[in-house]
Amino acid sequence: MASAPGEVPSHFLCPISLQLMREPVTLPTGISYDRAAITRWLAAPAPVGGRTCPVTRVPLPPQPQLTPNHTLRRLIHAWLASLSPEAEVDDDVAALRGPVPGSEVAALLSDAAAAQVEALKRLRELVAECEDNRAVLESQDRVFDALSRVVSSADASSTAREEAVGVLASLRIPEPELAGVVARHSNLGEALTAVLRSSNLKSRANAALLVRSLSEAAWPTWVIGLSQELLAEVVRVVRDRVSTQATKAALHALAALCPYGRTRVKIVGAGAVPAIVDLLLDDPERRVNEIALVALDRLCTCAEGRAELVAHAAGLAVVGKKVLRVSEAASERAVRVLRSVARHAATPAVLQEMAQSGVVAKLCAALRSEQCGVSSKERAHEVLKLHSRTWRNSPCLSPKILELYPS
Repeated sequence: MASAPGEVPSHFLCPISLQLMREPVTLPTGISYDRAAITRWLAAPAPVGGRTCPVTRVPLPPQPQLTPNHTLRRLIHAWLASLSPEAEVDDDVAALRGPVPGSEVAALLSDAAAAQVEALKRLRELVAECEDNRAVLESQDRVFDALSRVVSSADASSTAREEAVGVLASLRIPEPELAGVVARHSNLGEALTAVLRSSNLKSRANAALLVRSLSEAAWPTWVIGLSQELLAEVVRVVRDRVSTQATKAALHALAALCPYGRTRVKIVGAGAVPAIVDLLLDDPERRVNEIALVALDRLCTCAEGRAELVAHAAGLAVVGKKVLRVSEAASERAVRVLRSVARHAATPAVLQEMAQSGVVAKLCAALRSEQCGVSSKERAHEVLKLHSRTWRNSPCLSPKILELYPS
C-alpha cells in the first residue's frame, strides 16, 4: 500500500530507532539497520544489547560485518526527491541527503586549509553525516597534510586547531600518510598537547584519538619526538575520564608507546600507573579493563613501573581482583603483571601484601579454573612455586586456599 504524502515507508525505518535510516547497513542475518543504531546496540551489554541480531535474535560473531546497503539508501534518496516542496516531513527526513559533491568538499577544504573555522566545522559535520561524505573528503588531494598544517600552525586560532583535530580524528588515515604528516610537521606533538589541555572535552577526546593513531603507526619518527608534556596530557585523559572513547584511545596510545624503553620510563614518570590503577578501581567496562591491563603489563616490564604499582595502596589488590572476573584476556594480563612483581619486586612486605589482599588465593584459583588459558596457568604456577616457602606458612591463607596450593 502506498504511503501518504510525508509518511515514511515502513521499510525505510530502522527496526531499532524506528527513524528514517540515514546510513543503512546490513547484518549477516540479512536485516538492515541504521549504522548508528546498530553500532550502539552491539556495544551495549546484555540484556539491552549484545551480540545478537535485534530482529532475529540470531547470535552474531564478535565483530559482525556491517555491509552498506547502497540499494536501500538510493531508494530512500529517490523517495525524498519525489516529495513535493509542500509535503510536511520529519526534520530527520528533511535533513537526509545524498553525499556531498566532490567539488563542494574541495572548496570547503580550501577554506579549511586557511584555518577558517566555519569551513572546518562544516567538514566535521559532513563527515559525521555518512560514510560517503567521509570517503569523498578522504579522496581529496593532500587532505591530511592540509588539516595537519592547521593543527600545527601558530597563526591558527585555538578553535580552528581543535576543529581540524576533530576532522582528522574522524578520518581513516593510511599509515604512510601518518608517517608523512609527522615528518613534515615537527611541532605536531606540541600542538596536540595544547589541544589536550583544552577545556573542551570533545576536543580532548579527538586529540586522544589522533595521538592513538600516530602512536600505533607513525614510528619511530613520532616516538623519538615525544615530550613528557604530551604524555602527561594523555595520562590526564585517563585520569579525568573524559569519555569512554577517549579513555580507550589514551590507553591504546600508552600501550603502543610502552615497548620503547625511554618512552616507557617517561610514561611512568607522567603518572600513568596510579592513573590506570584508579581507573581499574572504578570497575570500567570489559574492553577498558582489558586495554588498561595491557598498558599496565607493559609498564611493569620496567623497574619504575613495578615500583609505582607496589607503592599504590590498592595496586596489587586491584590487579589480583581482575583475575577470573572480567575475561580470559584480562586474566592473562593481570597474571602477567603479578608475575613481573613476584619475580623482580618481591620484598617481604610485597609478598605479605599479596597474601593479605587475596592475590595468592586468586592465583591458586586460577590453576583450577577453566576461565584461564594454559599460559596464564603456567605463569600462576610459576609465581606460587617461586614463593611457596613464604606463602605456605602465611597465617593470611586459609586451609581451604592451602588445599589449592600446588605441590
